Amino acid sequence: MNKRSIRNFCIIAHIDHGKSTLADRILELTGAVDRRHKATQLLDDMDLEKERGITIKASMVRLSYQARDGEEYILNLIDTPGHVDFTYEVSKSLAACEGAVLVIDAGQGIEAQTVANFYLAKELGLTVIPVINKIDLTAIDLPRVQRQVISVLGFKEEEIILASAKEGIGVEDILERIIACVPVPQGEIENPLKALVFDSRFDAYRGVLVFLRMVDGILDPSVQIKLLHLGKSYKIEELGIFKDLKYSKTDSLSCGEVGYFTANIRDAREIIIGDTITDVANPCAEAFPGYRQLKPLVFCGIYPVNPGDFPRLRDAMDKLKLSDASFVFEPENSQSFGTGFRCGFLGLLHMEIVQERLEREYDLNLIVTVPNVMYRVRTKEDGTIEIDTPAKLPAPQDIEEAFEPYASLLLIIPLDTIEVVCELAKARRGTFKSNDYLGEDRVKIVFEIPLSELIVDFYDRMKSLTKGYGSLDYEFQGYKPTRLVKLDILLNGTICDAFSSLIHKDKVSHKAHALVSRLKELIPRQLFEVSVQAAIGTQIIASEKIRSVGKQVTAKCYGGDITRKRKLWEGQKKGKKRLKQFGKVEIPQEAFLEVLKL
Repeated sequence: MNKRSIRNFCIIAHIDHGKSTLADRILELTGAVDRRHKATQLLDDMDLEKERGITIKASMVRLSYQARDGEEYILNLIDTPGHVDFTYEVSKSLAACEGAVLVIDAGQGIEAQTVANFYLAKELGLTVIPVINKIDLTAIDLPRVQRQVISVLGFKEEEIILASAKEGIGVEDILERIIACVPVPQGEIENPLKALVFDSRFDAYRGVLVFLRMVDGILDPSVQIKLLHLGKSYKIEELGIFKDLKYSKTDSLSCGEVGYFTANIRDAREIIIGDTITDVANPCAEAFPGYRQLKPLVFCGIYPVNPGDFPRLRDAMDKLKLSDASFVFEPENSQSFGTGFRCGFLGLLHMEIVQERLEREYDLNLIVTVPNVMYRVRTKEDGTIEIDTPAKLPAPQDIEEAFEPYASLLLIIPLDTIEVVCELAKARRGTFKSNDYLGEDRVKIVFEIPLSELIVDFYDRMKSLTKGYGSLDYEFQGYKPTRLVKLDILLNGTICDAFSSLIHKDKVSHKAHALVSRLKELIPRQLFEVSVQAAIGTQIIASEKIRSVGKQVTAKCYGGDITRKRKLWEGQKKGKKRLKQFGKVEIPQEAFLEVLKL
């Protein structure tokens, strides 16, 4: 194939600005789908994506398009997520492209993730095409949004394409601009084989499907390939492209093309996203450096409700990591739940999505513990150690100094909400850094804030205060000293490690009372009285009691001497005392989920 007819591009935007809808219209315009069988979110193949209306996983498709100049072009399109928790998906998609279509909502204007994705594309040297979407809406101020795009992102007015993905307005202009402006892929067909692994998925019948971007040379099924970072060689079983929303076999792939291969790989851990593929007989000179591995920011424990499901959970996590390289996990034991995994995520939404995918796609029933961030503690004996679970925190007398992670928080909000949003950030121990006015009604504010204060419900609170018009993006900055304490929850004097958490000392009293009060409502009444306590070490700082279920043991005593009833009551009292001593408190799954929101 002549590489001059190939264009590789992706669509990037803030969440809910119309990326997936634009991808649908492009698929229809290029004939990849029949207009009569119209559907929405065609590239979002997970039920979870369709239900929530968000893109979780980047999707790739190959399209044929006849341009206005009469020539036919091959367009490799990647639709990316827009939420900050899925930035890794965006970054690895950008690395496989030469151009990016930046979609901006005409009603919302520039938002935090718009700016973050724009700079991400610029850092990788991509050609960025600005598109203002949803121009068919009545309640928009188009000149204001155009001024924002020009002043904040530095585009010229004539470079901006006005479009409505819903109505199909401007979609053809976007494709023509892609052909005119996005560079032709680099690389030469005469060079030794060199390709980038940018994604992978697991298929129950074919094993691991490896998606690759050809950079140099030519690949056909007869080639014995080698993954350079892994050092393993494979024989290709099937080579193909993803065209018209279907996997199609092909005889070969040449430089500039995007496709997939299978090699009967059954172990999901054999594939590293960002690896380099070359020919065993004629290898390339050097490998790609690989993707910058993002460090997880949020950690929690995931355990099967049925201990016998542990092997299934381990297999499910291995397969899930194939399609989500930013998800990390390692085995862990808990006093309360037995064997499970300590998992790392890029954010709270990422954690929620992974849990739902494990439960839906692999039919598992799971318990998720309270999320924590990664702390660092300098001890008197062992030096600096990393703490991702409360159980690893040393005794207070052994700690010299504790450090917690901080993030740079970028907020883009309406001008009239600046006061309430700043109060929220300062209440969460945030430090104001700078502000910048974006036009007459929007302002960009930068705070430095502890990551632990940001991950749980800051986004929801900010959205509520700005009536849905605010947006945020954050980036890990580093570690700063903190006053860290471990808060334990005791049920009838026994520590329930699933509810234990690491908290700043100033916040511990409020958190303890909130946790104890919420658990009193969530834990059902047992046959015995349950004492719920919050403690720091041996000091109890909050306590509640859950009354036992009342049972009328004297219901069948009609009349007679009072001593008969007293005898039954004494027997009941002894029985309840024995239950309290040996009984195990039943905690519903909803209690673990609700505690995450406190």
